[in-house]
Amino acid sequence: MDCKSFSQHADINCSKINDSFWSPITELVRTQVIRYQYLALQDKIEGAEKSYCIENFIKAGKVKKALDEGKEVPTYPIDKWCYNDENTDENAFHGWVFQDSDVYKWIEAVGYSLRNHPDSVLEKQAMDFIDIICDAQLENGYLDTLYIINDRDKIFTNLKDNHELYCFGHLAEGAISFYDATNDGKLLNAACKFADLICDTFGENKIKGYPGHEIAELALVKLYRKTGKKEYLDTADFFINERGKKPYYFDIERNKITADDNYHYNQAHIQPKYQTEAVGHAVRGVYLYSAMADIAKENCDDELYTACGKIWDNIENKKLYITGGIGATVDGEAFSFDYDLPNDLAYCETCASIGLMFFARRMSEIKPDSHYADVAERALYNTVLSGMADNGKSFFYVNPLEVLPTASHLDSRKRHVKTVRQKWFSCACCPPNLARLISSLNTYIFSENEENVFIHQYIGGSLNTKCADINISSDYLNDGSVDFNIECKLPFKLALRIPEWCDNFDVNKNYALKDGYVYIDISGNDNVEIKFEILPRIVKCSNKVRENIGKAAVMRGPIVYCLEEWDNGKNLHMLKLCENPNFEYLNGCIYADGLREKEDDKLYSTYSKPEFSPCRLKFIPYYKWANRGENEMSVYIRI
Repeated sequence: MDCKSFSQHADINCSKINDSFWSPITELVRTQVIRYQYLALQDKIEGAEKSYCIENFIKAGKVKKALDEGKEVPTYPIDKWCYNDENTDENAFHGWVFQDSDVYKWIEAVGYSLRNHPDSVLEKQAMDFIDIICDAQLENGYLDTLYIINDRDKIFTNLKDNHELYCFGHLAEGAISFYDATNDGKLLNAACKFADLICDTFGENKIKGYPGHEIAELALVKLYRKTGKKEYLDTADFFINERGKKPYYFDIERNKITADDNYHYNQAHIQPKYQTEAVGHAVRGVYLYSAMADIAKENCDDELYTACGKIWDNIENKKLYITGGIGATVDGEAFSFDYDLPNDLAYCETCASIGLMFFARRMSEIKPDSHYADVAERALYNTVLSGMADNGKSFFYVNPLEVLPTASHLDSRKRHVKTVRQKWFSCACCPPNLARLISSLNTYIFSENEENVFIHQYIGGSLNTKCADINISSDYLNDGSVDFNIECKLPFKLALRIPEWCDNFDVNKNYALKDGYVYIDISGNDNVEIKFEILPRIVKCSNKVRENIGKAAVMRGPIVYCLEEWDNGKNLHMLKLCENPNFEYLNGCIYADGLREKEDDKLYSTYSKPEFSPCRLKFIPYYKWANRGENEMSVYIRI
């Protein structure tokens, strides 16, 4: 592990997006999505599932005030994952145990948005929320509305299930983002006060527990980088190293003698430094792996970094959907076994692909290998974007690769597969996660170290690096061309990623190729042009993926395409791609010659060669599916 070669991802102020594809999307998030979510968090979206989020903070603030005044406060049971009007008192906590995190992620998105586009109205809305949040914080720094409202005596008694440390993690990330945007430290002070309590509570000779749902670990690293307080890094490191030790802490806290739980779900089956496979709840997993990479980088920890590499290899080569989705099964929202990638049962939670991007960015900063940015690109242009409608006002939690509406409505095994995007979710982790990712997208474009500027994503705009000011003109998705106009400050190497989907490319400069990046020497003002051959192509997966034997997908550049019933009629499984499909790319869609098999109503009969009639197929970008209403969809087609 070469600690001197580490790169740093760009501060959000060092890059601006000006891109024909991405600028409309980032504007949509800024002007529509964030504002829509502001209303959803207050339960002001007609016909949407209730959030209860702000309502809980208001209730907790009233409890805090009553406690300060020495009044008696009622307690309520803490015995469920989700509380609603039917199963709990009206004055008790409502929603999922992790409900607080939704507003924290929204505030994080607001912070990024404000740094890109100052907005006094949006800033005031966030500060109003922050006032409500801080009014609920207990004197010792504790801040979680479930326990403040329902029962203060049970704080930190169920780390496995009740998400206190998870909520803290999102609080810290939101607080840092908002402070960086506004220099207002109210929420950051609240996050540090809670972090101090956590550091005082957990560790050697203290409570030897760790989060059931990871993210506190990477948030503590962020707080360390922001404040310089080493206790935060040390506690994150403690959480990572204590996880998976026997006897299992989750058994100890429940006074259990024998472990009967599947700790793979929490990635707590063995210590992370010994893990080699991505297992369990996919979102929890990639949040943990991201923190492992952070701590490996901060502490130059070869053992932890080696584990990250093995886990990454397992995801990329055995558990990754072509769309960049992860988490093949609804059971535990989890990674399944190697090469188990069903299309119609896929879970592929939006949050999981976002977390995969977090992991990819951290790994590329430790060692610049194009595989990491390739996977981030695959997730970004497909599953992440699929999670949001064209108008920014409805969302997917689950992103399958094949949908038959009748099956989703009538087959309980596919109860998780929605055929249209939802206005909101009572479990709404994905929409604000998507908002914070897109609002910070410019931080994924490049990273730099003392010698190199690495271009990871080909998004148009301007970069301000230590070595140069760089203007990027990108027609990446249209004709594959990207131009870099460079105003040099110091000599450096410009490292440009060669996407895994590209077989041929041209660069107007001499270069050296290493680990999927071309390195170009820059010693003065210059212009670098690179052009990738971008054509429709047929992509197969391993024949170990049983579901896709005899099938393939169509891609162009990083974008996966799919068939919809609106364009191709019912029974998409009857369609077949011709051997010479005569691809035509037009207005963002791909047209191809295909065949439709003649339907056979008889359930069983002696085999005879199927009859086909010719047809012209229309493929649309996967991320655009279900924007015209409910219909069949399929990524894979028979070949």
